[in-house]
Amino acid sequence: MTSHILAIDQGTTSSRAILFDAALRVVAVAQEEFPQIYPQAGWVEHDPADLWSSVAGTARGVIERAGIAAAQIAAIGITNQRETTLIWDRDTGQPIHNAIVWQDRRTADLCHQLKDEGHEPMVTHRTGLLLDPYFSGTKVKWLLDHVEGARARAERGELLFGTVDCFLIWKLTGGKVHATDATNAARTLLYNIREGRWDADICALLGVPMAMLPEVRDCAADFGVTRSDLFGHEIPILGVAGDQQAATVGQACFAPGMMKSTYGTGCFALLNTGPTLVESRSRLLGTIAYQLDGKPTYALEGSIFIAGAVVQWLRDGLKMIRAAAETQPLAEAADPSQDVVMVPAFVGLGAPYWKPDCRGAIFGLNRNSGPAELARAALESVGYQTRDLLEAMRADWPGATDGILRVDGGMTASDFAMQFLSDIIGAPVDRPQVRETTALGAAWLAGMRAGVCPSQAEFAATWALDRRFAPGMADGTRAAKYGRWQRAVAATIGV
Repeated sequence: MTSHILAIDQGTTSSRAILFDAALRVVAVAQEEFPQIYPQAGWVEHDPADLWSSVAGTARGVIERAGIAAAQIAAIGITNQRETTLIWDRDTGQPIHNAIVWQDRRTADLCHQLKDEGHEPMVTHRTGLLLDPYFSGTKVKWLLDHVEGARARAERGELLFGTVDCFLIWKLTGGKVHATDATNAARTLLYNIREGRWDADICALLGVPMAMLPEVRDCAADFGVTRSDLFGHEIPILGVAGDQQAATVGQACFAPGMMKSTYGTGCFALLNTGPTLVESRSRLLGTIAYQLDGKPTYALEGSIFIAGAVVQWLRDGLKMIRAAAETQPLAEAADPSQDVVMVPAFVGLGAPYWKPDCRGAIFGLNRNSGPAELARAALESVGYQTRDLLEAMRADWPGATDGILRVDGGMTASDFAMQFLSDIIGAPVDRPQVRETTALGAAWLAGMRAGVCPSQAEFAATWALDRRFAPGMADGTRAAKYGRWQRAVAATIGV
């Protein structure tokens, strides 16, 4: 019986493969980290060979670990780091350059130029996005302009563009399928999310030949079958969603007004706005939460570039800790009389500020400040940034109430961080029993399409609470702390 679902979760620092059974219980997990490439300040790349080998290796590994045959897998669901950009040869599949990662800021000057020329209102109206280096479109232009011969080859139809999901589909199917899903297309800066098509005007503005672009399909759709030599049996690829949208699905945020926030390398909060695409007045993003049966469900999204990465910095940069779990006892031991505030703008600030050029800062240090105070400030910075996003969402859409925030991602293991988050936003924070919500969302999309997983309503009913964090901070304290954060951000931007 084809009673299992394989979820491929290709992230910024590692690739994971998770095998679920038909009841969407985790059977086995395999994970492999890969190197980050920093050619110069503000630039971040991945070797496409690392992306592919880590995905293929973990997928094979998890099947072996589970002790099943590939023939027992009903479908594959793919979820991926978004906006990361690849271009490869249509015939050979050979990439023309390293993948340019979503964190990369090399196109900041181009984005400033396009803003100065007055293009941002049109781009935002059609795509829901802002002119920022974060998105794929300007990365494509950079590659075509800087890789020798690339533009001429693209105009001759020899090159293909794709986000990571698209590249993986191409590799898994042996080059037979060049397709993406609506959620990943919506993050490229090239896709008109109002009309559900690639936008010819924006492609012309950025000099991107439309022949490079993949076909856009629903999140639950037929994306081809894997090469038989990969796993010993052809497996259909039936679900695809960008990582934050997959987490939204995995958290069963199907009703307008429901919110989730994922804490990984960065933090991404999505608010389901149903069939309504909200035009943000607060510099948030309009995006597609998921698309089923040809109908998009929209969301407001706020993106924080540094969340869990601030803990990695304490570990790898300052050598202050050996493992992320050490931050909690350190933070709990911090001197309560010190008001140290950390603004982790290591790669600029995301929503709602969108300041790609500012850099991180720490305020309030005194002679007695030490590792405990820095650990507390690092964890608290994630709560403050989330509050910024929720304040902007409330300003943009009346449906964004002070309701429950569902959270997921590695950083949610920290009770200290989650309690501070609840305190500073003044609302309950729900941590689910299943923390693998990104992979879970991709698995459900594929399994539902394959007919082995429950319907949307039945799936939503299976969501189970691990712990609710309720706000306990006094209103005056909350206001004072958030005020200090706002002053610190203003000072950081002003430097």
